[in-house]
Formats: sequence, structure tokens, C-alpha cells
Amino acid sequence: MVRVLSLSLFACKKEGGTVAKEPMKLVANNKKAYHDYFIEEKYEAGLALHGTEVKSLRLGKCSIKEAFVRIDNGEAYVYGMNVSPYEKGNIFNKDPLRPRKLLLHKQEIRKLAGDMTAAGYTVVPLQVYFKDGRAKIEIGLAKGKKLYDKRQDIAKKDIRREHEREFKIKNL
Repeated sequence: MVRVLSLSLFACKKEGGTVAKEPMKLVANNKKAYHDYFIEEKYEAGLALHGTEVKSLRLGKCSIKEAFVRIDNGEAYVYGMNVSPYEKGNIFNKDPLRPRKLLLHKQEIRKLAGDMTAAGYTVVPLQVYFKDGRAKIEIGLAKGKKLYDKRQDIAKKDIRREHEREFKIKNL
């Protein structure tokens, strides 16, 4: 009887305990940024969105391939991020390409602004996702690659693919 009581207490603690955090849900990914830039640092920023934009993001209707980040008057904005209008929305839908404010700390914005002007870096969005029910965007401080850098990356990928192919053939 003592065992049954202890098991029921354990079950109650588990049910009434903390709620498990939901995993990160990826909405959009910018693979081209890794091909065109060297990513030096990454930052996580919140997105200031309107209601129907959040619903559209939850459906996965977002593109950040041509997007870039600019800092105006001490605030960071993402330009060129396409969030398709929500189908069931009406007058509340916003312009799909409107600039969206990024929610960053002032120190982070100052550091990004300094690096963008002095060192010749640019800031590009890398991925958009939901974390704990909030829309987040990962941005990267990036430096552009030259053509020969891109060729070196392609050559490395080809060599890696060949090694994987050889390994697979040997293990069959």
C-alpha cells in the first residue's frame, strides 16, 4: 500500500509540475547568407509584428532571402522580409514588405552600428523561428566573401561528399 501511495504522489508532482517548454519551431532559413558571407557573430532578436503577421508566420509564410538589417535613429529594422498576408485576414493585413522593428538591447544596437560603419560589416537575417511562443529572428554580423572564398567552400563540400561516398561504399 505504501508503494501505491508513493507512485500516486509522483504522478501528481509530474502533472502539477512545470510545463515543458515547446521546442524551437523554424519558420524560415537563409542558407544563402552562409554562402555569401562569413558570419562573425550571431544575435537573437525579437520581432515587432501585428496580429495577422503572427498568424501568417505560424503558417510558415515568410521569406528572408533578400532581407537585410539597417539601424536608423538608434533602432534596428529588418527590410525586405516578406511575410505573406494572412488569407483569413481582411483590413488588418499589413504590407508584406514593410520594415519590421527588431527588439534588441541598446548595447547590442550600438555595437552593431559601430561594426557596420567602421569595419565594413553588414547585418543579415539568418533564420526566423518561434521560441516559447514568441517570434524571434537570428541575425548575424557578416563580412562579404570574395569569389575565391566561395570556390574554396564549394571545393571543400565536393571533397566531403566524395569521402562520404567512399565510406558508404566501403561499409556496404
